[in-house]
Amino acid sequence: MSPDAETVKALLWTLHQAQQTVWAWIAALGLTPSQHGQAVWPFGQRLAAEQLLFDGGQAGRLLVSGAAVVLAAVLLLVSGFWRRARWPLWGGAVLLLVFAPWPQWSLLTVPTVPTAFHRSPTGFTAASILEGQRLYGAHCQRCHGDDGSGEGPDAARLAMWPPTLNGSLLWKRTEGELFWHVRNGLRDRAGRVTMPPASAALDDAQLWALLDFLKAQAAGQTLRKTGAWRFPVRLPDAPLRCRDTASSLHALQGQRVRLALTRGDAHALSDDPRLVTVAVGPGTSPVDCHSDDAALEAAMAVLVGVAPSALPGHRLIADRQGWLRVRGRPGVDWSADDLVCRASTPAAQAAPVAAAADGLDGLIRRMDSEPVRQVSGGFPH
Repeated sequence: MSPDAETVKALLWTLHQAQQTVWAWIAALGLTPSQHGQAVWPFGQRLAAEQLLFDGGQAGRLLVSGAAVVLAAVLLLVSGFWRRARWPLWGGAVLLLVFAPWPQWSLLTVPTVPTAFHRSPTGFTAASILEGQRLYGAHCQRCHGDDGSGEGPDAARLAMWPPTLNGSLLWKRTEGELFWHVRNGLRDRAGRVTMPPASAALDDAQLWALLDFLKAQAAGQTLRKTGAWRFPVRLPDAPLRCRDTASSLHALQGQRVRLALTRGDAHALSDDPRLVTVAVGPGTSPVDCHSDDAALEAAMAVLVGVAPSALPGHRLIADRQGWLRVRGRPGVDWSADDLVCRASTPAAQAAPVAAAADGLDGLIRRMDSEPVRQVSGGFPH
């Protein structure tokens, strides 16, 4: 029997935390060296989350086998205190382990790289996205294209045509795996270079910034072409002034945040107790917070998938966890279609929501009732 989607996600999240814990302990005990500023993953394999995500049978067998292991451990523990029943308890533990429906272990792991669990040190800021955009234009655009579609002027000269960067590719690998492959390049099965290593031209900090831009660009192009952020993307960090106090966008996490790309009409905004309103653009603002950071405007244009000149008038809402969820278009009233980052499971999408007083209220209630999780390397985060 295959478990439901939410059970599989919970299993994947647990496995990811277990891998992270193993990695942290190995690093703390000094059993693995550091590379590129972080501890190396010492194994050539990692758990294949994507296999469990699409093969419910394997996930079900893993769940049942895991329960059998836990129950066998309980029986062995009890046998230490209940000596009269020691042999029956030991026999029960052995039978549980022998007859458990063990999954095919060869399908549960995939090859990985030493930086598999490295985390980006950038914090996904507007400045890093803008720096990554500059680096992309200088080093990647001629092969991967202006929009990441893989149709640059030099694409046809490569041994293999570049894949589009705007689908699920960037979310099928962990951050550390993406870093490794961009830094060291890629080869096909015949050993031909399909993507040259970026390490000759870019240092580690630049590579992480480039990856920030690639994710922002993928989100923006997906929104432009499909009308949705298919993969959750975070609100980038940038400095703010909130009631004459220095702050930042990431400091607002835990609250709903509305970004109003004003470009000069900030005084037309009004406070709303349901969210923290941040006016983005030059000048001053009477609302909660204000940013005149040019990098934030440029980064939001990338995330929305529009030219910077077309950005004014857009309104974006991030949920309490910092995920961008709602996109309001210039001159158009709020509607259900503005919830462009939705929960991935039909059960969550169908969750009952109380009647809303207005369009924005309905979006907020729907957003709160349908939490999302980013998937990286097949694992929910």
